[in-house]
Amino acid sequence: MEGQQPDARQSLYENLLMVLMNKEMDIGCVKDGIYAVISKYEIQERTTEIALISQERNEQLMKRFLLAKTVKGCTPQTLEYYRSALKFVFDYIGKTVDDITSDDIRIYSVMRMRRDGITAVTADNELRILRSFFNYLQQEEILLRNPMTKIERIKAPKVKKEAFTDMEIEKIRLQAIETGPRETMIVETLLSTGARVAELAQVKLCNIEGKRMLVHGKGQKDRYVYLNAKAELAMGRYLKTRNDDNPYLIPGCVMEKGEQKIGRPAERNRYGHIGKGGIETIVRDIAEGAGVTKGNPHKYRRTCATMALRRGMPIEQVSKMLGHESIETTQIYLDLSEEDLKAAHRRYVV
Repeated sequence: MEGQQPDARQSLYENLLMVLMNKEMDIGCVKDGIYAVISKYEIQERTTEIALISQERNEQLMKRFLLAKTVKGCTPQTLEYYRSALKFVFDYIGKTVDDITSDDIRIYSVMRMRRDGITAVTADNELRILRSFFNYLQQEEILLRNPMTKIERIKAPKVKKEAFTDMEIEKIRLQAIETGPRETMIVETLLSTGARVAELAQVKLCNIEGKRMLVHGKGQKDRYVYLNAKAELAMGRYLKTRNDDNPYLIPGCVMEKGEQKIGRPAERNRYGHIGKGGIETIVRDIAEGAGVTKGNPHKYRRTCATMALRRGMPIEQVSKMLGHESIETTQIYLDLSEEDLKAAHRRYVV
C-alpha cells in the first residue's frame, strides 16, 4: 500500500482484526467483512506503471458482446438488460475491463448487498451477466485472464412460493366477473395457459385458433398454449365487446372501428397492445378487490403449473406448456404439499 500513511495502515489492521475476532461469523461472512473493510482503501502493488481507465475500451468490448448475443437470438429487452447491467458495473468499479480483478468483483457484490441493499438473487443475477461477458471475452481470446473463474455463485435462501388455493381462485373469478369481460378473460386465460404476462400482452387476434393460442416466448421462441372451457367462454364473451380494428387481443387504448393508423411507434400508438405493467396492475387490483393477498401475476403461472401436475400431467409436459428449457426451472414453480406427495405415493409406489 505504497503512499499510505502509517495511521491508515494501523486503521486497516484494526478494522480487519475486529472482523476476525467475531467468532459468531462463518467463513463466508468473514470474507465479506474483509472485502468491505479493504474497499475503503486504495491498495496497489509497488509499481511505476499507471493503470489508465478507458471508457472507450469498455464500450467497445460491451458492443462486441451484445452483437454476439444478438446473433444468438436474444431479444431487444434482454440486450438492453445486459447493456445497462454491464455499464452499471463498469461505472461502479471504475476500471478498464482488462484491469478488473476477481477481488474487484467480490468487493462490488458485497457493497451492492450491504450498502445498496440488493437481494442475494439480484446480486447473483449480476454475477451471471458478468460471467457470460468475461467468458465471451476469453473464448474470443480478447482476454487471457478471466476474473470470474474464481467467483462462486451467491446462494440465496430458498423461499417457498405458493400457488392460489381453490378458494382464492373462486374469489378472484367472482371479482373479475364483477369488474368486466376483459378482466375475466385475462384471469381465465392466465389460469388456463400459464402464459407469462408479457406473452399475453403481445397476443394478436390472429394468434387465437379456437382452443389454442400462439404466444411469443422468451428467446423469440413461439409455442402454443391451450384454453380450457372457462377460458374459451370468457374469451368469446370478451371478443363480442370489441368494436375496433386493433389487431391485438388487449389494445393499449380504446379506438373506434374504421379509424386510420397513425405513423407512430406501436407502443405510442392506439393500435398498439397493452403493456406488461398494465396487465400486472389489472390482476393485482382484482386480487386486492377479492381479498386475496399476494396476487401477483406470476402466481397465476405457478398456479397453472401446480394444478396441472396435481391432476396428473407429466412434469415434462408442464415444462413444455410453460415454455421452459429444463425441468429444473419448472420445479421452481410447483407448490406441492405433503398431502400431494402422500397421494402420489399411494398412487405410484408399490
